[in-house]
Parts: sequence; structure tokens; C-alpha cells
Amino acid sequence: MRVVLTWRDKAEQCIYDLAFKPDGTQLILAAGNRLLVYDTSDGTLLQPLKGHKDTVYCVAYAKDGKRFASGSADKSVIIWTSKLEGILKYTHSDSIQCVSYNPVTHQLASCSSNDFGLWSPEQKSVSKHKSSSKITCCREEHNDILAVADWGQKLSFYQLSGKQIGKDRSLNFDPCCVSYFTKGEYILLGGSDKQVSLFTKDGVRLGTVGEQNSWVWTCKVKPDTNYVVVGCQDGTISFYQLIFSTVHGLYKDRYAYRDSMTDVIVQHLITDQKVRIKCKELVKKIAIYKHRLAIQLPEKILIYELYSDDSSDMRYRVKEKIVRKFECNLLVVCADHIILCQEKRLQCLSFSGVKEREWQMESLIRYIKVIGGPPGREGLLVGLKNGQILKIFVDNLFAIVLLKQATAVRCLDMSASRNKLAVVDENDTCLVYDIYTKELLFQEPNANSVAWNTQCEDMLCFSGGGYLNIKASTFPVHQQKLQGFVVGYNGSKIFCLHVFSMSAVEVPQSAPMYQYLDRKLFKEAYQIACLGVTDTDWRELAMEALEGLEFETAKKAFTRVQDLRYLELINSIEERKKRGESNNDLFLADVFSYQGKFHEAAKLYKRSGHENLALDMYTDLRMFEYAKDFLGSGDPKETKMLITKQADWARNINEPKAAVEMYISAGEHLKAIEISGDHGWVDTLIDIARKLDKAEREPLLMCAHYFKKLDNPGYAAETYLKIGDLKSLIQLHVETQRWDEAFTLGEKHPEFKDDIYVPYAHWLAENDRFEEAQKAFHKAGRKGEAVRVLEQLTHNSVVESRFNDAACYYWMLSMQCLDIAQDPAQKDVMLSKFHHFQHLAELYHGYHAIQRYTEEPFSFHLPETLFNISRFLLHSLTKDTPLGISKVNTLFTLAKQSKALGAYKLARHAYDKLQGLQIPARFQKSIELGSLTIRSKPFQDSEELVPLCYRCSTNNPLLNNLGNVCINCRQPFVFSASSYEVLHLVEFYLEEGITDEEAVSLIDLEAPRHKHENKWQEITSNNSQTLRLDETMDSMGDDPFTAKLSFEQGGSEFVPVVVSRSVLRSMSRRDVLIKRWPPPLKWQYFRSLLPDASITMCPSCFQMFHSEDYELLVLQHTCCPYCRRRVDDPSP
Repeated sequence: MRVVLTWRDKAEQCIYDLAFKPDGTQLILAAGNRLLVYDTSDGTLLQPLKGHKDTVYCVAYAKDGKRFASGSADKSVIIWTSKLEGILKYTHSDSIQCVSYNPVTHQLASCSSNDFGLWSPEQKSVSKHKSSSKITCCREEHNDILAVADWGQKLSFYQLSGKQIGKDRSLNFDPCCVSYFTKGEYILLGGSDKQVSLFTKDGVRLGTVGEQNSWVWTCKVKPDTNYVVVGCQDGTISFYQLIFSTVHGLYKDRYAYRDSMTDVIVQHLITDQKVRIKCKELVKKIAIYKHRLAIQLPEKILIYELYSDDSSDMRYRVKEKIVRKFECNLLVVCADHIILCQEKRLQCLSFSGVKEREWQMESLIRYIKVIGGPPGREGLLVGLKNGQILKIFVDNLFAIVLLKQATAVRCLDMSASRNKLAVVDENDTCLVYDIYTKELLFQEPNANSVAWNTQCEDMLCFSGGGYLNIKASTFPVHQQKLQGFVVGYNGSKIFCLHVFSMSAVEVPQSAPMYQYLDRKLFKEAYQIACLGVTDTDWRELAMEALEGLEFETAKKAFTRVQDLRYLELINSIEERKKRGESNNDLFLADVFSYQGKFHEAAKLYKRSGHENLALDMYTDLRMFEYAKDFLGSGDPKETKMLITKQADWARNINEPKAAVEMYISAGEHLKAIEISGDHGWVDTLIDIARKLDKAEREPLLMCAHYFKKLDNPGYAAETYLKIGDLKSLIQLHVETQRWDEAFTLGEKHPEFKDDIYVPYAHWLAENDRFEEAQKAFHKAGRKGEAVRVLEQLTHNSVVESRFNDAACYYWMLSMQCLDIAQDPAQKDVMLSKFHHFQHLAELYHGYHAIQRYTEEPFSFHLPETLFNISRFLLHSLTKDTPLGISKVNTLFTLAKQSKALGAYKLARHAYDKLQGLQIPARFQKSIELGSLTIRSKPFQDSEELVPLCYRCSTNNPLLNNLGNVCINCRQPFVFSASSYEVLHLVEFYLEEGITDEEAVSLIDLEAPRHKHENKWQEITSNNSQTLRLDETMDSMGDDPFTAKLSFEQGGSEFVPVVVSRSVLRSMSRRDVLIKRWPPPLKWQYFRSLLPDASITMCPSCFQMFHSEDYELLVLQHTCCPYCRRRVDDPSP
């Protein structure tokens, strides 16, 4: 710390108090009974102020700078404006001891010997308060710590709560004034010792500000500056400037500096970590080297060391103490020594304080620096005022002169490899020497400090004139603005000291790197880049090195920017070089093509004899025009290939129209067709298909495929015809359901019958046209499939209770089985199925009426019909009951209709049977009631309901244990398929040797009979009178068939009626019904015994009906009620 007297003046009276205007421009002093106003800049007395009648003891300025106050022994307080005009005066009961303004509210406190008053501009009066003792001082204070100096000659510190901080500090004089610096970092203290002392805020004395000739009554600090004014007993006014010098040390990235005069802060410039070492004494010098730190205090030197060798460790501990007072200009610490520099003399001391060596220089030492070395043998670089530069080793008494220059040395640094020396002289010139040859390599002006880069031999930086200058090798200097002094240069960081703060500035090394690149010095440029450049600079270095075919450097640079694409290129080139390739033009062409310099690459490809690579490059890049220019009028194949690639590109960039045209011109019809088809361009496809030759099957087939896909079957058919693909054409007709065209083709080409009729049958089946589907399956020869389809449909009908549909489907199934039975291998199985399905069809046809009766509220059938159907089913269901047919429903219907028609015995039987079955809840009450009421009826059946056998004329019981056959002659009954009454038909068989055709021809002959007159014959006897019709008697006697009925019956076994040719010849065609079954079944013949009662047989299903019933049903349904053959269908 240095103290400089700025100005001094002398007043006639004692200076009791003073105050600065808040902006620091004016100084108000209390001198005698006047106030003196000074200009602080030069000490000019601006104006004396008179207003008090006695000595002025105190003065204070308001923080807002608008007014100040003075207090006097005349018991008055005067308020003055900043324009030096008095505006207010008020009095106390005793002399005024002190005045002070509140810094926030600007309220004035004035204190006398026995009271104090408070005044503010807003109040008209002053509020006063008594005090029990004399008030000697009052102070506005913005610090949290209260400093108290008393005439017990001690300095104490208190918290605002009144608690003392630390111990009292002895002063050895009587203090008269105490004042904090603006920020509270230092304290000024003056009194009977006739001087002003500077203390830290903790009370550590730092030094003397100014010695006076009399007691110091007041001292103050100019706001926010280091200027101090002192007022004395003898009227002396002294204005001093305090200059706090920078005490610091730097080694690589560790910077140690003094803080608050008594503390040392060690800062890591890279990580910005800081550690504070409190010395509690004035720090005079600091030196740092590697893991050592030396601090010189007034009476001793402390040597610290790091706890560990970790480069990031910031913890220091005391290693040694040298308790001696030293006078030195510079302090340097090494591993085991400290070096003291005092003007021309250097002293080397051990850590125990023993002087080991001393060097005497020829001139004043201006700069000293440790340049490293083994512990205990470090080297020192010393610069003298006479221009001499020496190297000294701490273990050697002899100094080595490196060089001598004409001007004084200000700053020195040695390069990392110790080959070059940089010097800044007193003329602000930076000079760089070769240490070994002593040659001046270059010099640069405007330098105040210099530093070599510790990681790069050829780079240094120097500062001066507000600029930072970076110089690489012998290249021109690169400048950028920077305030301060350069003290270190490590990698890309420059350590700069500006005023009192040290900062690490990150400096991109771009400029020197580009300087090396301009000279194609790629390895050196890479070394510079490693110190720190931007990613863009790395990429530029990589590109330049690649173009210069410096692959090693390029690879490192591309690795740094993580560019895999270029790394792959470099690896491929290196692999090719290993295989013996050495054509640099080819390598460079690859590099240019990667960089986008395509025309240069093409020229190099051509020069190296690889035109094909240039062509591939242009086509890959879709530069087809350039490729065509490059080809010129070359090979047509190459041109065609080029057009194809161009078309591929047009397709990829979603330009399909252009791609199609190019593909067509290049003869790539398949690709053109594919694009046109995908985009639905039918017109383009038509043009292509019609231009193509019929031999080009593949593109034509693709055209046809797209025509089908785009719903243009006509064009597809045209294309298939062109190439003669009939199978595909038929398939097209089938897919588009153009059956007529398909059938026409099928007639011309029978080999495609299956391809037409099988899909047709499926289509019919899907559209519920099952009869047509059956025919189609048959035409296609798929009988098994037809059967499977029908079986599934039949099952579905039964499950869904559509029993009339089930009957129809079972009948169809039976006919299918009969058709398949023509195959001898399947005859027995299929005939068995035929009879089974015929039986099921009859059952379901009958049960349909029963189901509707039980399920629906109204019945469409007569009671007699329901009675006959339920009897028929009861007699037919002797074994397993088919799926869907309910015995309960059947017996329930039989019971109800029997009871209604008078067949009480049968009804009782039905009710008894129902008792053994599981009855649905809805029938329960009805059946129970019926079971009870039927017991009140006679146990017999009505004679009118008893069925008659038309062969043997036997009345059969309603409940027949044999089933639907006569109990006498065993002749099966033939039932009407609508009313289920027993028809007057008797089945007869042909004698051996008579064929069906012969039998029909014999019946058709219809031989004439002897005609008798129709007359009544009357016979009278004693007991009766009888009328007999002669025709009846004669015909009965004359009809051979009737004779067969009479004479061929008898026995418990059924004996069929077998007729001979003569009997056949005697029959009338209208009395005979023939079931003309297809092979392998034989025809069935039936003879009507009541020719006048007409019976109709369906020509398709051969079911028998009363003619009237049949005609009515056909009128209702327009088809056979059993097989659903339409009346207008000519087929049987």
C-alpha cells in the first residue's frame, strides 16, 4: 500500500469535523465558528459559511445530497442546502455534540450534552428526548458490525444486538475519530498519536495513512474511492490517495492473490475453484510454484504445500515458517527454497531460513521467473534493467548469461522446449530470440507483457494497447481486443490480469491454424487445432488435409468432428493403397466427389482413365444432363442405361409421368407398366399393350393384371386374346362374373369346364341359388362337393327350425346320392344314404306342420291333416329321433287332435306317452288337464277315423304296432304328401323278364274289354229284395289285377303284388302311376283302385297328392310343395 498526498491546506482554527457531499465533489469542514467548503479535486476553498456564533463541533451531509447540517457550541443546529444557503435553524438546551442523517429517511438526529432531537423535512417541529448522560457521537451505519474506539486505548467490535465480536484490540493511543470505508472493508482511526492508521474490518493494523504535527480530530473517506481526508488540532487539512498494489503470484493454472490485505486467495483458473487462506496480518508478497505457496508477512514467511499431488486439489497446509523480517522487492518459491530479490541481489534460502546462496547482479533486477527443473535444482530466468537476461540454477553459484540487449527488460518468458526466448523491453517492444544462436527471430511493437503457449512451441501471445496479439511461428500477428496484461498461455486459454482480477480467456486458435493451412503445414495446423478451435475449424482442417492427401491428419480431424462418412472414405482409400493402388488423381477425384466438387471429380476420373466412375457419380446424383454431356455421342447401351437410371430417379422423386415416358423410350416396359398400373393410368396401359408384340408375354400379362385391378375387364380380355391365354381369359370372365362369355368359351374348349362351373356353383351357392348351384356342381363333376354344401345347408335349416327347407334339402341330398350311386364303387353306400335322406325328407316335411302348430298361435291345417301327420310321424319314429324333431310336440298334437276328432283311445295313449317325457313348461298345464279329461271319455276310437287297406280291405287300428303298413297283408300304405291320408294305391311289381320299357308299352296298349250294359238287376227272394249293378260284378270278375289282390295275399310275411304281361296289358294308363327312378334304382308301379278319385304325382320328387290338393298348393307356391320344382320347369 502506498500513500500519496494529493493536496494540503491550513485553517486558522481546529478542525473538529468534516463531511463529504455524497457525490464526492465537495468537502465541508467545521473550523472555528465557520464552515469551509472545499473542492475535493484540487483543494480550492470554494466558500466559507458563517451562521454560528460559537465553535462548530459537527457537520453531516444528507445521503440524497440536497442538504447538510451543522451543530455548534452556541446550542443551535443550522440546515444548509446544497447551494450553500441556510434554510432552517433550531436550538437545544446545551451545546451540540454531534449530528447525523438517516441514509434512508433523511431524518436528522442532533445530539447535545443532555438531550437529542429528531427533525425531518416533513415536520414543522423538532421532537426532543432527554438523555441521562452526555452524548459524544452518533452515526448512521450501513454495516452490520459496530466498531467502537474508546479512551481506554482499545478498539472493539460489536454486533448490532450488542454482543461483542472477538477480543479488544489495544491501540496505545487515545482515539479521536473512527471511520469505515464506503464498502466497510477497511477502518480509519486517528487520535493522540498524531497520525491516521488503516485497519482491516477485523481490527488488524495495516499501516499509516499520514503522519501529522498535532492530534487528529477527524478523518473520512471520500465516497466510493480510496481518497482520505484528515483534519487536525492545528487546522491542517490533508487529502491523501491510498494506492493498494496488486500482490499476486501465478504458476500455470494456479493464481494466488491478496484479498482484504490480510487474506490470500488461490484460484484455479481452469475449474474456477477458489480457496481462502486467512493470515490475519498484512500480506506483503506471494509466490506460487507447483505444489508450493509462499506468503511473506511483516515478521515472517509462511510456506504452504498441497495435501496431495492431484492437479485439482485446492487444500493447502503449512509446511514451514521462517520467523524473520525480510526486506525484498520480489519473492520466488521453488520446491525446496525461497528466492528473495532485493534490487541487485538474489538470495536463496532454505525453508528453515538458512541462506544457502547469493548472487549479485550488475544492474537492478526487473523480472524473475521460475522456469522449472528437478526439485532443488530449478532454473530461474532473470531480466535486468541493463538489458541482460540470465539463467540461474538454485544449486549453482554461477549465473549463465543468455543474451544481452540494449534496452531494459520488463517481461520475460521461455518457450516450452526452451529454444526460444520472448522479451518485452521498456520501449513496449516484444522481441523473440533463438536462445542457442542468439539470433533475433522477429519483433512486434505495442507489448506490455508476453507469454509462450505451454503446449505449443511456436505460439506466443502478448498484450498491449488494449489488444491481445497471438503469433504463430513467423506468421503475421492475429489481434483481438483485450484489456489487461497477459500473464500465461496454456492451450487455448490465456490468463489475463485486469486491474485486480485474474481471468482465463478462451481464445480459439483458428487464426494461427488457418495460417498453417495456407502453407499446407497440416501436422502443425493439427497441433494448433488440438489447443482449441471450433468444430467448423476442425472440419476445415479435415477437408484441407484430405485434399492435400494427408490422410493421417484428415482421419484425426474427422474423428474429432465424428464424421463417419469421410472416415469411411479415408479407410477405403487406405485399403486401396495397401492393395497397391497409387493413382493420386483417382483418390483426389473420390475426395472431390465427396465434397460436392463434381465437375472437378469428373475431370480427374477421366484423366485417370475411369470414365465409368464419373458416369456413375452423375447418375447417382441425378445429374443426367451433365452425364449426357459427359458421354457425348457414345455407346447406345450406355445411353439407354442412363435413361433407365434417370427414369428410376424420376420415379423416386415422385415424377411418375416423366418416369413412364423415359422407361418406354429405354425399352423398360415392365417398369413403365408397373408405374402406370399403380397410378391407375388406363390410357397409358392401353397404348403400351397395343404397341407390344404378342411374343412379349410378361409385359402383356402385367398389363392384363392391371386392367383387371383397375376394373377394365374388356381391355384385359383383349390382352389375353392377343397372347392366346385362354385359361387367364376364362378366369377373368369368372372373376368378373361374366358367365355367358365363360360358358361360350367352355363350349368351345371343354377342357376348361371345371374352371368355369366350379366357381359358378360357388357363386350360385353364395347367392342362395342352391338348385342352380347343384346343377353347376354336377356339370363340373364335383358331386362330392355338392353333397357337402347341401349337408351343411340342411344342418343349418334343422338348427334354425326351417323344417320345410330341411325337407327340400334332404330330398336334394338324396337325389345327389342317387346320382353318385351310378358309380359301382359307391353304389351300396350311396343307395343307403339315398333311402336315409328320403326318409328324413318325408319326416321333416311332415314335422313342419307339427312345429308350426305348436309354435304359432294359428294353424293353417285341418285337424284331420294334423291328426294324420302326427300318426304318420309316430309310426315312422320307431328308432332314433332325427335332430330337431320333438316327440313331445308330435304326441301333444296327436293327443289334442285325437281328442277333438273322437279317437279317445289313441288320445289316452298319447297322453300316457307324454307322461314319460320331459315336457316344456308351456305345455305342462294343457297336458295335465288333457290327461285328466280324457279319462272321462270312452276307451275307443271313432270308426270314421280308422284307415282302410285298399289291398285287403282291412280296417287298421289307429295305433299300429307295425308302423305304416297293413296289419293283415303287410302292404305299405301310400300317403298323400299334403293331407297324409292313405291313398287308394297299391304298389305292384313286374314278373321276371319284363323290362320297364316293355311294361310301359304294355300298359299303354290298354286292351279293350267286353262292355256290359249298365243296368240294375233285381233279385227277389222270400226274405229280401236285392239290386245289383251288373257292371260292378262283371268288372270285378274280369279285372286280372283285382284277382291278384285277392288270391296272392295271406300269411304273416308281406307278399308283393307281381303282375304278368297279360295283367299289364289289361291295365288302363290313367289308373297306373309310375315312379321313374334313375338307375341304379328300379321303377315303382302303383295302381289306383278308385279311378274316379284323381291322384297327381310330382314328376320330380314322385310324391303323391290328391289332385285337388296339389293344384291348390301349386297355385299358392307356384311349385311342388315337397321338392319345390317350379311348374314351368320342363325338366323332371
